[in-house]
Amino acid sequence: IEVTASADVQVPSRLPQRKPKAIASPNGSIATASKPAAPAPVIATRSHQAVNSDATDWPDPLFELFTELVEADFSDESARELIERVRRGLDDDQPRDARRLRRRLHRQIADEIETSGPIVVDPARTRLVALVGPTGVGKTTTIAKLAANFHLHERLRIGLITVDTYRIAAIDQLRTYAEIIDLPMEVASTPHELRTALQRMAGLDLILMDTAGRSPRDEAQLVELKRMLCEVNPDEIHLVLSSGASLANLKSTARRFSDIGATSLVLTKLDEAHALGNLLPLLRACRLPLSYLTTGQNVPDDIEVADADRVARAVLGNAYV
Repeated sequence: IEVTASADVQVPSRLPQRKPKAIASPNGSIATASKPAAPAPVIATRSHQAVNSDATDWPDPLFELFTELVEADFSDESARELIERVRRGLDDDQPRDARRLRRRLHRQIADEIETSGPIVVDPARTRLVALVGPTGVGKTTTIAKLAANFHLHERLRIGLITVDTYRIAAIDQLRTYAEIIDLPMEVASTPHELRTALQRMAGLDLILMDTAGRSPRDEAQLVELKRMLCEVNPDEIHLVLSSGASLANLKSTARRFSDIGATSLVLTKLDEAHALGNLLPLLRACRLPLSYLTTGQNVPDDIEVADADRVARAVLGNAYV
C-alpha cells in the first residue's frame, strides 16, 4: 500500500507544542521566530495525553533533552520522569547550560544501570556458566565469543557443552567453533549425559553451557530447562535477550525466565537496534545486572563487558558501535 503525503496534510507531533520563541534581530530589536505551521486538527496528541502541560514551561535546554529522549525511544512518561528528576536536582540559581544538563542526565541514567562485571573464574575449581534465553537471540554465537576470548586472550582452559539437541545446526555450529578455537566439546540430551560430560571436563578452568532456545510461552519447555540446570547447579546463569525486541516482549520474556534462576543479563545485537530507550525500563523490571553486550557477528571481537557509562551514552541516542 502506497501512501502519498501532501503539503496540506498535517501530522500531529508526538511532542508538546512550544510557543514561538523571541529572538534578537541583527539591529538589537526583539523579533519573533517564524510562525510555525498551523496545528493539526487533532489537538489531543499522544504527548498531550502522556505529558503534563507544564512540560512546555521547562527551560529550553530541558525541553530539548526531553525531545532527545523521546527520539531515543523512551516513552513519554519515562522521558518526563527523567527530566523532572534532572530539574529537581538543580538549584534555582544554577545555569541551564545544555551540555551540563546532558551530563547530569547521563550520570543519572548510568547510576541506574547495574553491571555484574565479567564471568568469574576460580583457579581453585572448575566453574560452570550457562546461557539461556528464547530462540534467535544469539546464545551460541555469544558462547563462541566468550570461549575464544577466555582461551586466546586469558589463556584459560575452556570446555563447551551443549544441551541444544533439538537443532542439529546448533550442534554443528558450536562444534565448528570448538574445532577452530581448539576446545573440547560435549553434547548432552539428558541429565545423566550432562553429569557425565561435566565429569569428563573436570580440571578445566571454565565450562560454558549452551542451551536450547525456549519459548517464554511454553511452560513445559521452561520446566524441562530448569530441570536440566538444577541437575548441575551452574555457578552463573546468563539470560540472553536481543536488544531489537519490543519492550513488552523483553519484559515478558524476562519474567517467564525468572524461575530459571538467571543471575545476569546479556544483551545482544546492539548494532541492529534502532534505539535503546527500552533498556532502562527493562532493567527496572527484570532486576538483573548487565554482564555482556554484543555488537555484531564477528567472533571473538563483537562482545564486551557491560559498562554503565558507555551503555548510558548509547541509551541517550549515541550508536553503540
